[in-house]
Amino acid sequence: MTTHTFDIVVLGGGSGGYAAALRASELGKSVALIEKDKVGGTCLHRGCIPTKALLHAAEVAEHVRDAAAVGVTASFDGIDTAGVRAYREGIVAKKFKGLEGLVKARGITTVAGVGRLNADRSVSVGDDVYVGADVVLATGSYSRTLPGLEIDGRILTSEHALALDEVPKSVLILGGGVIGVEFASVWRSFGADVTIIEALPHLVPNEDIAMSKGLERAFRRRGIQYSLGIRFQTATQNDASVTVTLEDGKEFTADYLLVAVGRGPVTADLGFEEAGVVLDRGFVTVDNDLRTGVPGVWAVGDIVPGLQLAHRGFQQGIAVAERIAGLSPVNVPDSQIPKVTYSSPEVASVGVTEEAAVAEHGADGIVSYEYNLAGNGKSEIIGTGGLVKVVRRKDGPVLGVHLLGDRVGELITEGQLAVAWEAHPEDIAPLIHAHPTQSEALGEAFLALAGKPLHAL
Repeated sequence: MTTHTFDIVVLGGGSGGYAAALRASELGKSVALIEKDKVGGTCLHRGCIPTKALLHAAEVAEHVRDAAAVGVTASFDGIDTAGVRAYREGIVAKKFKGLEGLVKARGITTVAGVGRLNADRSVSVGDDVYVGADVVLATGSYSRTLPGLEIDGRILTSEHALALDEVPKSVLILGGGVIGVEFASVWRSFGADVTIIEALPHLVPNEDIAMSKGLERAFRRRGIQYSLGIRFQTATQNDASVTVTLEDGKEFTADYLLVAVGRGPVTADLGFEEAGVVLDRGFVTVDNDLRTGVPGVWAVGDIVPGLQLAHRGFQQGIAVAERIAGLSPVNVPDSQIPKVTYSSPEVASVGVTEEAAVAEHGADGIVSYEYNLAGNGKSEIIGTGGLVKVVRRKDGPVLGVHLLGDRVGELITEGQLAVAWEAHPEDIAPLIHAHPTQSEALGEAFLALAGKPLHAL
């Protein structure tokens, strides 16, 4: 057994883990970063980056189909799955190489292998032991399934879906959240018949109801089918297809079933509980500063209850590294973290929904405004519909910003600034949005809430 000593030992090299390692190194700490697979984790290798590459390929396919509408002569001859895979893997490989170089340049020691937390706060990797004054747990998440639903054969998770070497003729998607609607968008653009099965009453059910309904209308226009409000009961498969039965007895059959019912924390059998770390349904219990109940042990990313987003992991990893170094970073609540669903159309939001705002402040204390993208020149040029919705306290600050439309994810940072800084629409209305841009649509909503609409009544 060999013992290695560092200032900080980070267990898990995904978004939260490597962000903690990079920031800690900047602050002069010696860091060991332990990762069982590849630095970058699920987001870089099996999640955010490869799926967005697929979504871009899907966007290109739609543009080719619609090229004649803008006077461009082009023909759509189908999807070259090997070519799409090569494009996607090339993007991932380039980002991975860059990240490896950055980690190396910062002097961080990377350790390949499965790490296990010991009772004395050290971390074992095989016969080696890594000791740090502080330990950061960042072990990430896995694709969940439902009781009795085995992932095998034609029943897939998102990781398996990425590895498919064909475009399915038809596919069922169990779950209408972010992962489900993004894959539905890709497969429909690639030519598949798609049906989403969601037990809750709406797609993207955590979003403002106006966004959910708008996405449902857009998906209907695209030919994406969905079943809402009825729970899954069973799934059976044979060599050629999968059949899903709902609790009301209705059946759906397709070539494949994608299970997209969320992600669970990777915390089992890693020694956490034996070392005194408290788990709640598998998630690590932390305080507002991301400390566990064990002195010197912190947790970040998907294993911490709340939004499972890579950029939340980045923020938490940076914050923990700074706290270890004696700094006092600002806590960012989940309500101020932007969310984006990268389907076509996209859904982006920050802050609270109108329903949540009314529940807290009363209907008389809330004012909201919706601006239709039909009035936005740039949205008309790129061919997207959708809307911008801003929720404010009556005579008070902006509480929520909600967007629907192609490429609107690029606008949500302005919404984050408005919500986090408790800006009033009257504060923002005098600021100028470049013309023609989609950002003008957000400006129009602020103008309207400030009592001086321009391109709206």
